[in-house]
Amino acid sequence: MSLDQMSLARQIDLVFRRIKDELSHVSSGTVFVHIRNNKIGKFGVKHLPFESKDGVLPAITVKGLTEIQYQSFRQMALESLKRKKSWTHGEIYFDFTVRQGILSASITFETNYNMASLAKTI
Repeated sequence: MSLDQMSLARQIDLVFRRIKDELSHVSSGTVFVHIRNNKIGKFGVKHLPFESKDGVLPAITVKGLTEIQYQSFRQMALESLKRKKSWTHGEIYFDFTVRQGILSASITFETNYNMASLAKTI
């Protein structure tokens, strides 16, 4: 099945399945997707920066998302698409963090327009 035949929700689901392993190793960051013509092109995870003290990075103690947190995050991402009725070009950012074992997330929709396509209609 090609991307032309897949709904945006199905594409988001595929993105989350693809990055599942990466999410199991991080406890905060941003999942991003770039959309053009109702198709996801670029996607990935932006990790929050590592902090050092006196030039020394601390030992890695991050556990990442649990299976339940991952499923909850994925479902929230899919549900968020219902809030954006019309979509063709733009970006979606799913910010997340785990604090004291509780997953918190927020979503940002960014719509992009192209002046070159507007010039053709004038």
